[in-house]
Amino acid sequence: MNTKDATGPLKGLRVLDLTRVLAGPTCTQMLGDLGAEVIKIERPGAGDDTRGFAPPTMPGTGESAYFIGVNRNKRSVTLDIAAPEGQAIAKQLLADCDILVENFKVGALARYGLGYEQLHAEFPSLVYCSITGFGQTGPYAPRPGYDSLIQAMGGVMSLTGEPDGLPQKVGVPVADVFAGLYGCIGILAALRHRDRTGQGQHIDIGMLDTHVAWLANQGMNYLSTGENPPRLGNQHPNIVPYQVFPTADGYIVLSIGNDPTFKRFCENFDVAHLLEDPRFATNAARVENRQLVTDTLTPVLKQHPTAWWVEQLEALKIGCGPINTLKEVFADPHVQARGVVVEMPHASGTPVKIIANPVRLSETPADYRIAPPMLGEHTEEILQDLLGISTAEMDALRAKGIV
Repeated sequence: MNTKDATGPLKGLRVLDLTRVLAGPTCTQMLGDLGAEVIKIERPGAGDDTRGFAPPTMPGTGESAYFIGVNRNKRSVTLDIAAPEGQAIAKQLLADCDILVENFKVGALARYGLGYEQLHAEFPSLVYCSITGFGQTGPYAPRPGYDSLIQAMGGVMSLTGEPDGLPQKVGVPVADVFAGLYGCIGILAALRHRDRTGQGQHIDIGMLDTHVAWLANQGMNYLSTGENPPRLGNQHPNIVPYQVFPTADGYIVLSIGNDPTFKRFCENFDVAHLLEDPRFATNAARVENRQLVTDTLTPVLKQHPTAWWVEQLEALKIGCGPINTLKEVFADPHVQARGVVVEMPHASGTPVKIIANPVRLSETPADYRIAPPMLGEHTEEILQDLLGISTAEMDALRAKGIV
């Protein structure tokens, strides 16, 4: 198979991708962006569930925008791994693979002879990553995992939203994305170990685990006090003022991270007298008096429009920013200068726009060599080139619904 155009640091590694939807595909797309050859196994006739997550579809392709977003740098092979013939082909592919990533329910792949313990005996150097809702052990292990319920069970919804409103989930599926990225980190560490010892291992990623892990300062706030942090809307639990304020024509995020910055703000915007008030003098005091600080600064910020505040505050090196819509995000000159959107050719004949990989490597940058594939687009190429399956054998497999 032609992989000469791969340029990333993982060039030469091969991944068998048994994932679907978001957490697993996020992980394998990152591996593919960094140069690994990713073979995505999909159900014949159906494929990854996200192929049906539409509208919207990418114009001219018939593919869902959701699928396009996390499946570049992969080749699609249709294969029924529930059938013995499909399992045999999967094992043949694994003979030349370094990594297997899967997000089936706990124990599901073992029914097909593709569980970790079964494969580790045959492929001892294989790095095997499982991404599930609740991990491989514990009382919740058999449960299915979905982003919104993980956000709920993992505590972030209790922290998100207005104090007197409903708990809110984050507007993008962060539980899925973080699980995929933690999975990728685990794989990279396991590859380092394998390269030194020749030994593969199992990486057990539970979405609830990763969700709790990124509770960060709020998790630590609970552990240090034993008290549930309250919902604060757009305010910061440990820093004040660090929040959304209304302006004359909209809103702005004001991020004052320390006392010298607060002093600079007060001295430049006619509220220097606040520095003499002990309730404003230190960040700890401002946290204790957050409502007073908010009520005092709100009329100050409402005196001028957002653009004026951004210009003035940036000149003073005070953290701030407008609250952009996605249209404004993708039109932002800095976002455009950073090349955050990439256009790739697609098998449909219509180019697709994708969001670029944010990892900037000076010597081995992410590359964009394979557009998100059509269902089964590379089945013959891979099975014939890698496994030597003949055209007649392919026809027979197709007739049985194996591919």
